[in-house]
Amino acid sequence: MQSPHRFHEIRSKVAEFIGFRRVGEGIPCGRIFRLPLAGLGFFMTSAMLFGAEQWPEFRGPTGQGLSKSQSPPLKWSSAKNVRWKAPLSGIGWSSPVVVDSRIYLTSAVPVEGGSPSLHVSCRDFATGEPFWDVKVFASNPGAVTRIHQKNSDASPTPIVAGGRLFVHFGHLGTACLNLDGKVIWRNTSLAYSPVHGNGGSPALVGDLLVFSCDGASDPFIVALDSQTGTERWKTPRSVSAPKRFSYSTPLVIQVGGDLQIVSPASGGICAYSPLTGQEIWRARYGDGYSVIPRPVFGHGMVFLATGYDRPNAMAIRVDGKGDVTDTHVAWSVSRGAPNTPSLVLDGEELYMVSDAGIASCLEAKTGTAIWSERLGGNFSASPVLAAGRLYFQNEEGVGFVVKAGRRYELLARNDIQERTLASPAFVGDSIVLRGAAHLYRFEAP
Repeated sequence: MQSPHRFHEIRSKVAEFIGFRRVGEGIPCGRIFRLPLAGLGFFMTSAMLFGAEQWPEFRGPTGQGLSKSQSPPLKWSSAKNVRWKAPLSGIGWSSPVVVDSRIYLTSAVPVEGGSPSLHVSCRDFATGEPFWDVKVFASNPGAVTRIHQKNSDASPTPIVAGGRLFVHFGHLGTACLNLDGKVIWRNTSLAYSPVHGNGGSPALVGDLLVFSCDGASDPFIVALDSQTGTERWKTPRSVSAPKRFSYSTPLVIQVGGDLQIVSPASGGICAYSPLTGQEIWRARYGDGYSVIPRPVFGHGMVFLATGYDRPNAMAIRVDGKGDVTDTHVAWSVSRGAPNTPSLVLDGEELYMVSDAGIASCLEAKTGTAIWSERLGGNFSASPVLAAGRLYFQNEEGVGFVVKAGRRYELLARNDIQERTLASPAFVGDSIVLRGAAHLYRFEAP
């Protein structure tokens, strides 16, 4: 089984192999499910076809918070190592995505006397200046529900693939645009009650756009045709908890030559066939709900956290069928497990940070604790591994840089004095970070 870093080493070879060197060239959105890559021991979604200088979806090219950046900044502030700082309009906690020197963001723009309108915007990576801003969905008071104080009406992160931009606003709608901001299709047919607003981001696999719809009742996962926005399959959840709402982002993995979509929900995690939406396996984890972290994958296991009220971090082997709760759960630990930030896998070590700011390093294969240290503050953003360092961003605007390894070493503490809940993007040697009022690009001289 390949380690996560192996993805970076062969990504460019894969792009060359299928003739897909740049966004918008070659095959559209990875139109087939199985490619002749078995000899490489590699799984991929269309997001993995980009070169090193891209951050096309939530948590980057692999969807697992891994960056190929060799020299990202170690230190920054609102004034130090700032390439540019640009004001933002609207409200949103979706993460920035960066493809071909353009940054894409979603936001909810307040409307006087009504609900927000939902926008997507495009900015110049070099300067931060806006190229365009498009209203994708108009104000719709009937569709808006109460949201959590840490949420927004624009929390899911977009995806760029095959010359198209996919934006998702949970129960409020999903859309596809070209990279000049022209809307290609909209889908508002998937009505459900999200409880605390939207949250989970979509994933691309082949020609499908997949996302979870885990509302207060009748939760399901759905796949839309990425070319038309029409529904291809919809699968009810087979796991449940007293509180059914969750907000996790699916991850696509390869198991024995076949692709699986792994998707946590309230009460358990399930794996699905991309072709049909049929469930392959499931593992139950009790009453965990409002599950947010995206899983990570390696060593033949998925690693995840199980949600409120008492989260556990877990490892589950992925080669099973049916209910694997009693046979394929490799380990489970509660100390330091997050409710909101996703985990990071780096070879034999698994890293995480709790919502209360406890960073931990575990043995990935066993769950054995290696170290656990308090960073400080509250955390929602998911960490990133880059250049042998772990980048953690707390809600109060403080970024912590910790040396990756089996001994804890804090390298830097960086404060921009602005609220930050979105996860950062790493592009080249830059960090693009969304704050409550500004978008930043940090880069060392």
